Amino acid sequence: MLDNTEAGAAAATRLAEGAALHSTIDVADPDDWLTLDAGVREVAWYWHRPLALPAWERCAPLPADLTQLDEPRLALALCHPDGRIRQEALSSSVRHPGLLPLVVIRCADWAEPVRELARDLLRQALDVDSALDLAPLILRVARRDRGAAGADILGRTLRQASHEQLAVLFTAPDRIVRRFAYRLAIEGRLLRPVELARAAAHDQDTVVQDLCATVALSSVADGHPYEDVLVPLLSARNPRTRSAGVTALRRAGRSGQAEPFLSDRSALVRACARYVVRQQGGDPAAWYRKRCAAPEDPGLPPGAVIGLAECGERADAGLLRPLLVHPAAGVRARAVAGLRVLDCTDVKRLLPLLDDPAASVVRETVLALLPSAEELPADWLLERTRPERPRHVRLGAFRLLDARGGVVALRTAVGLLEDSDIKVRTWAAQSVQRWRPSPGERRGDVEVEGLLDRCGHLFSDHVLRRRKWEAGVGG
Repeated sequence: MLDNTEAGAAAATRLAEGAALHSTIDVADPDDWLTLDAGVREVAWYWHRPLALPAWERCAPLPADLTQLDEPRLALALCHPDGRIRQEALSSSVRHPGLLPLVVIRCADWAEPVRELARDLLRQALDVDSALDLAPLILRVARRDRGAAGADILGRTLRQASHEQLAVLFTAPDRIVRRFAYRLAIEGRLLRPVELARAAAHDQDTVVQDLCATVALSSVADGHPYEDVLVPLLSARNPRTRSAGVTALRRAGRSGQAEPFLSDRSALVRACARYVVRQQGGDPAAWYRKRCAAPEDPGLPPGAVIGLAECGERADAGLLRPLLVHPAAGVRARAVAGLRVLDCTDVKRLLPLLDDPAASVVRETVLALLPSAEELPADWLLERTRPERPRHVRLGAFRLLDARGGVVALRTAVGLLEDSDIKVRTWAAQSVQRWRPSPGERRGDVEVEGLLDRCGHLFSDHVLRRRKWEAGVGG
């Protein structure tokens, strides 16, 4: 696959040989226009090399009068390294509406006469329909030095757009375009609060989420119906929007509805729910304790378990320990995490969970045991790195042995260099490469020399000699 420079140079060559613009690049793709612009200069810059420009000159020398150029060759002139040619080409471009994207690019040109002319042409040519099509490119160019004027022209044009016209940009794949469109819609009061709430709930961009949620929630303070605004926010998949909705419950006089969110899967939402519950005189810790006091409850939400640790006391570890054997993996994982948060990690109680069938439980167990890695039974952990063990078990044991350091860590990593999983092999190789002898470890260990020789391909000769010298082996 060609990189951008090569693709742009190839497109420039095809245009110079007479190919049509629409058959050379995707005219609807902003990246293709930017690549072409850079590619023309790339070809021209390396004119002395056996690249495309000699063919360009043979096939399409630029005439003195650029008005004679057809669209493909005028496109090349608009990207030409010589600013005088770019400026003259701009004057001729008004006859070719299809070249308006290159006029947009020239709005950020380094040469002042070129960019000023390009901006004047863009103001004259841009209408709502063309602005909708060119918005992604204009906003891409606006990120460059001297490119902000294009965004200003776009904004003035799109302020004349209707709600239906502007809505085309609300689903644009480029988040910068969506942000721009929503700001214009909010400024022009084109969106109802419920529409803003739905946008906050469904858009994947955090800036759009915050922008739309903030404006939508201001309507609650102004007396807008609760159901229209808060319901979409509270049911949003993204935590930022849910947390905004939960916080707004207090202002809407519905603090009691924050209680179910105390067990939300998001720590941010749980924290907001605790704030709202406390403001109405409730006790979140007591709510969590009541939920966690029934370890046999199959419907216990994992969020309630970690929520207890987030606002509870060390004495609450007594409620979390029975949950280490709960049938739901999510509850077991949060119980381990909760004990770590409360600084009540019990190594003997947690060690068996390294064999848990759920990867999430093993991950949390490893995090809890890492501070105690040097105290763990090395042989027991090493046996769990054997090929027949599940991948997540091998990884958990490997992380703990790697944190332990010394010859045990090197032995484990070298053994996993032939693991069936490529990620495990990669992490093992990285562990070997960063290995150093432990300060209190005996020097001159023959096993260390053999292990380093087995993985010598991971080092240069100099680094391998250095490692052996540090370990006191290899002469």
